[in-house]
Amino acid sequence: MTATDAKLTIGTHTRLFGVIGDPIVHSLSPLMHNTAFRQTGVDAVYLAFHVKDLPGAVAGFRALNMGGVSVTIPHKVSIMDLLDEVEPMAREIGAVNSIINQGGHLIGFNSDSPGATAALSEKTVIKGKRVAVIGAGGAARAMAHGIRSHGGRLTIVNRSEARGRQLAEAMDGEFCPLADFRGDGTDILVNTTSVGMSPDTDHMPVSRDSLRSGMTVMDMVYNPLETRLLRSAREIGCTVVDGVAMFVHQGAIQFERWTGQKAPVALMKKIVLNALTGRA
Repeated sequence: MTATDAKLTIGTHTRLFGVIGDPIVHSLSPLMHNTAFRQTGVDAVYLAFHVKDLPGAVAGFRALNMGGVSVTIPHKVSIMDLLDEVEPMAREIGAVNSIINQGGHLIGFNSDSPGATAALSEKTVIKGKRVAVIGAGGAARAMAHGIRSHGGRLTIVNRSEARGRQLAEAMDGEFCPLADFRGDGTDILVNTTSVGMSPDTDHMPVSRDSLRSGMTVMDMVYNPLETRLLRSAREIGCTVVDGVAMFVHQGAIQFERWTGQKAPVALMKKIVLNALTGRA
């Protein structure tokens, strides 16, 4: 059975899932998760919600008895205090990107960290490598935690010194102001910011001069598929890791936590790539 063969039927037993963020119009999470629901026969639907009022949204999760929620920019940190429970890894990271509703008990967890390191590990070994993580938000916290847990040598690169130093200290890493970053000695560069994301695709989080042949460059942005950062890195001779790999890996973890079923990872990746490349 293919994704197009499977039918989506909505009834009184259909469970509601969704993603919240600001902005949210770019998200391919509904496409990915609804495809996975149909393929596996799970009676559920997944929608996108543009949320500015976070406490109101969490009250809505409870009132509507939603099965689970994905959390994206800028709510991954601030949502933690609004939940009934935050799992230890997410608490250690300091960010939640996923919520599961267990009998009215909202539990926050983090699928970004294992999803990101799984995607990066497909292309390079992390242990012992010097890794520069650009950003200091929820995604950066998840990536930094994953890098440290896999034995990487971490440097946080951020525009705001206060936030960057705070994260570097929390993750036992070093800090470099974004304005001072030159890429020297960096084996792996990871962009966790939204710079370069559609529709503002002409921007890069770092200068082209800070990229070196032989680096592995990962961008968590998945729309567009090839950001300006990844295009520049590929032209210079870097190994590139696009945001789709992480997006699918973290989404598969969410799906399995929510449903108890094995995620159709290959199909999830195919449907996202098709959407990004304009294929039917």
